[in-house]
Amino acid sequence: MKERLKLGIPKGSLQDATIALFKRSGWKIDINGRSYFPEINDDTIECAMCRAQEMSRYVESGILDAGLTGKDWIYENESDVQVVEDLIYSKVSQRPARWVLAVPYDSGIGGLEDLAGKKVATELVNFTKKYFTEHGIDVEVEFSWGATEAKAVSGLTDAIVEVTETGSTIKAHGLRIIHELLETNTQLIANHEAWANPEKREKIKQIALLLKGALLSEKMVGLKMNVPEAKLKEIVSMLPSLNAPTVSPLYQSDWFAVETVVASSVVRDIIPELLKKGAEGIIEYPLNKVI
Repeated sequence: MKERLKLGIPKGSLQDATIALFKRSGWKIDINGRSYFPEINDDTIECAMCRAQEMSRYVESGILDAGLTGKDWIYENESDVQVVEDLIYSKVSQRPARWVLAVPYDSGIGGLEDLAGKKVATELVNFTKKYFTEHGIDVEVEFSWGATEAKAVSGLTDAIVEVTETGSTIKAHGLRIIHELLETNTQLIANHEAWANPEKREKIKQIALLLKGALLSEKMVGLKMNVPEAKLKEIVSMLPSLNAPTVSPLYQSDWFAVETVVASSVVRDIIPELLKKGAEGIIEYPLNKVI
């Protein structure tokens, strides 16, 4: 029997998005109540839940063979791990998150240099200290257990370093962003010893391939349509695709079936144009994976 891969699933804000991503990739992860060891429909994988902030330490130490965590927490923990794949997703979107420096709107602080001798609150303590040191600015950095925005608004700290995707939550708390420290995204990481194991490495690579394919599919859709022969060349030339559209003749007809994969962002514009050019029976359908 093959040795099972010990895989870390991030608990917290990324949990639901990660489980949904694995489901689209072909793995069903079943979390039973408060269990830290969810079931998965793959006998070669053993799952464990842990906070993203701690994941890289558990992977580095070998407690876990692989796991998903943010690039920010790898930096924060200064973990020596194998980065297998960048996977840009979050709890709400497919965009990188940012760690930003924010101050109250009425603050006179306008840049990094204005924080010399002042206090900054953040959960990303080690990285923030290192960042200010590299810029030659002496600040006091304290750990924030939560409600970080409120600390700046109430005057408990002069500024905060907080993670955001759109900046809307920070603005809603009466703060303004004055500097970006780090852009981060989810990464699939592996322990070096596990990566050196051929069987485990192949399993990790399989997970990376299918997760990335599932993420790519969220940005694309499939299109099918029927096209008359007289309009075929013109319509095919309109279709963006990964390679070239699939074209096949309809039975005993001078019409053709055309199928392609396109970016979901262009569908609303291209479908009306296809109809104008003579395409009929257009079907748009979602994709699970694009490899």
